[in-house]
Amino acid sequence: MRIDILTVLPEMIEQTLSCSIIGRARNKGLLDLHIHQLRDYSTNKWRRVDDYPFGGEPGMVMQIEPIDRCISALKAEREYDEIIFTSPDGERFTQGVANELSLKNNLIFLCGHYKGIDYRIREHLITREFSIGDYVLTGGELPAAIMTDAIVRLIPGVLGDAGSALSDTFQDNLLAPPIYTRPAEYKGWKVPDILLSGHEANIANWRIQQAEERTRRLRPDLLGK
Repeated sequence: MRIDILTVLPEMIEQTLSCSIIGRARNKGLLDLHIHQLRDYSTNKWRRVDDYPFGGEPGMVMQIEPIDRCISALKAEREYDEIIFTSPDGERFTQGVANELSLKNNLIFLCGHYKGIDYRIREHLITREFSIGDYVLTGGELPAAIMTDAIVRLIPGVLGDAGSALSDTFQDNLLAPPIYTRPAEYKGWKVPDILLSGHEANIANWRIQQAEERTRRLRPDLLGK
């Protein structure tokens, strides 16, 4: 998979996506990540990408031209499945969306900044808009990194155990069941006996029951989907 991230703060994303599982995915060639400095596509000598909005609204807004120039340059080299804008008023990003996008080949993430972006970009260039929650951040860099992480870890070969992602929270609209490790008893706190029994079928059923119980108690809204 190739992912291109458009931002005014590339260093904020590069460091985050060079570590752990995502860093290993890049080293293994499973993720081809390119981070683009939008200021490189500015046409003024100050490399500005923002301006005052029409109508007197407070704050600065990202201009249409540098973003269009960057997206057009990328699209001239290859086709993209989606051009995604990270926005607090976009569609809610979920595990189901991550599953869907993990099957794509080429994605662009546009990170908003300042007060936002010229709305014509959303009308004419963006194909999907996603939010990671009902709150506003300084920029779209952290949401883009979060979404990239959620997507890339689902690509075959990225995780050491291919089945690991299948038991993640929100897969099948369930929360993950409780997980324990050694020692089997600590300060009188014991691991459930069934996990020590060695009966794989019974353990599998227990995990399903626990996942359903936790979901019913903590996130009943998921069970209606």
